[in-house]
Amino acid sequence: MKSITVKSDSFKSFRQQGVVLFIALIALLVMSLAAVALIRSVDTNTMIAGNLSFRQSALVSSDRGAEAALEWIDAKLVVNASDLNNHIPAEGYFSTYVAECTGAQDPDGNEVDAIRLVDNCGVLSIADDGLGNEIRYVIQRMCFDPDTVPPYDADESTCLLGEAEIGTGSKKVRGKDKGGMLLDAKQSPIYRVTVKVTGPRNTISYAQTFAY
Repeated sequence: MKSITVKSDSFKSFRQQGVVLFIALIALLVMSLAAVALIRSVDTNTMIAGNLSFRQSALVSSDRGAEAALEWIDAKLVVNASDLNNHIPAEGYFSTYVAECTGAQDPDGNEVDAIRLVDNCGVLSIADDGLGNEIRYVIQRMCFDPDTVPPYDADESTCLLGEAEIGTGSKKVRGKDKGGMLLDAKQSPIYRVTVKVTGPRNTISYAQTFAY
């Protein structure tokens, strides 16, 4: 009868190889997970950077909307300032800061804020500024009643008034009558311009400017 002898060293070798293979598989799995996490991190950072870029672009574009609104006010003051005593919703103008328009009513009965107003009743200033931004604005005269006419009460009981002197850097749009003569700063109500910019990735930015 023949006998077969197997040395114990062979079993140790097999066991060691199995352990090494198991460790190698675990290491490979860990490296794969780390690679996936790194890729996702890079993608997230790229997305964040892209969104910030679009938001910055929208914020810069809001200046163009504000300038367009101020030019509109200035033109009205030169041609016929009395037009500013009443609402002109079709042109995004409201002669009081508590104005409402269709679709902008507060369901709780509170005053409509400027953001709700520009969302629903803002006039389209620029459909596309070349960067994919749509710009809308709404103008509100900071008076309590829509039919308030000059001269305004000096105690600001009817309108908030601007009194900055020439040369202070404040934006003035009140400055002219039909003859092109500068009016007294104390007779100028403050106008609030709210601009909404909608970017190509549905990024939305709001900006406000006060002028007189």
